[in-house]
Amino acid sequence: MSRDARWKALLDLLVERGRLDVEEAAADLAVSAATIRRDFDQLAEQQMLVRTRGGAVVHGVSYELPLRYKTARHASEKQRIAKAVAELVAPGEAVGLTGGTTTTEVARALAVRSDLTSGTPALTIVTNALNIANELAVRPQFKIVLTGGVARPQSYELVGPLADGVLSQITVDVAVLGVVAFDVTHGAAAHDEAEAAINRLLCERAERVVVAADSSKLGQRAFARICSAQAVNTLVTDAGAGADMVRRFEEAGVQVVAV
Repeated sequence: MSRDARWKALLDLLVERGRLDVEEAAADLAVSAATIRRDFDQLAEQQMLVRTRGGAVVHGVSYELPLRYKTARHASEKQRIAKAVAELVAPGEAVGLTGGTTTTEVARALAVRSDLTSGTPALTIVTNALNIANELAVRPQFKIVLTGGVARPQSYELVGPLADGVLSQITVDVAVLGVVAFDVTHGAAAHDEAEAAINRLLCERAERVVVAADSSKLGQRAFARICSAQAVNTLVTDAGAGADMVRRFEEAGVQVVAV
């Protein structure tokens, strides 16, 4: 197993369990305890985790993996979801994209749509995600509007009053939300309250709201609420969403597209 693959596996286990012991991680990954100790030390230097006596814990209560480590999780599901979300967008529309791995895939799916290769503009993309703006800025047919704000290194999203100022002056046809949790009762949510506030404002400025979330996010709760389930028009998820879960969202007025 390469170092990058090992680090990703360690971080996945850490997010799932909250803490890891050296011996436990060594057994799970079938490597030596010395290797795990070295990995923990190096990841702690990058502020990816907090080193403890004999192990490691997640980095704070609002811990999130940076995008480069999160991208590979549920990758095939996210790509299918992204393609389905992109198909909901009409040429010429203004589209708001929040940050996150699934919305990044949505941006990529929009970029390769054959009917969006030209236009004045073919799409207007409004985003607070630096990585999404960077990927789409090379597409001359897209008008890219990047909010101001302070960058969060965990997600590459811009947050704060400067971002609020831009979003309060515009409207979009559709807002596409990447979320860490979406529940019928508790709504859509993020780990960080500043990100949730920007996403909430984007929803308020949109004619329709689409949540793009793989099935592992459904029925889950997170710290900072973005919006209620009733504020969401469409949920695009994968086929792993259970029939009962789908029924509950549909009863709340959310159209569910499972791919």
